[in-house]
Amino acid sequence: MKTYYFIPLLFLSACSSTPRLALRPQSPPPAVNDSTVRYPEIVRAYHFGRYADPNDDLLMHEQHVVYRVEENTRWDLHPATDLHPATMGNNAVTVPVARDVAFAPVPVNDAILAEVNSQRLATAQIMVQAQTLSSALMEFQTALQQTRTNLQETALLRVTVSDMQKRLDAIVAAQVSPPAPTMSTTNAATDALSPSNTLPAW
Repeated sequence: MKTYYFIPLLFLSACSSTPRLALRPQSPPPAVNDSTVRYPEIVRAYHFGRYADPNDDLLMHEQHVVYRVEENTRWDLHPATDLHPATMGNNAVTVPVARDVAFAPVPVNDAILAEVNSQRLATAQIMVQAQTLSSALMEFQTALQQTRTNLQETALLRVTVSDMQKRLDAIVAAQVSPPAPTMSTTNAATDALSPSNTLPAW
């Protein structure tokens, strides 16, 4: 009979306690790096100068920049790291992952560095030779202009000498030839021995 007395006490103790909801602070979700989840879109800028409209030759477009989406964004189906653990059974192995060549860094080694340095040296030498060639070309253009001026002056001197030679020839010819007889246009009296006085009068 004593066990029957304990049963109501159990019900009373169960009704007297109210359940309490315990709220525990949760950690925020980890931030996701977009570059490891999706490939970004590739946008290229193209610079255009002035050009006539191909559909209407009365229209001209001023220089401007055109942006073109070369490749849209897409999901990166490869893991974020080059080597990631892949569980096969109970053993963990590392599997190499292929990366998109558009976003992979350029491999650098001693041969590439040596080639880049030699290309830089060759570029510097070409620039020096181009400057030397440009200065020589300017000197050649100056000499050519001077030659043209000298040719013009020489042609002018030849014309002047030819004119002077013609004048000199005319003077020499005038001194060598006898003077031409002059015709009298006046009514002066003729000489008594002239042939007109010896003719008999009719």
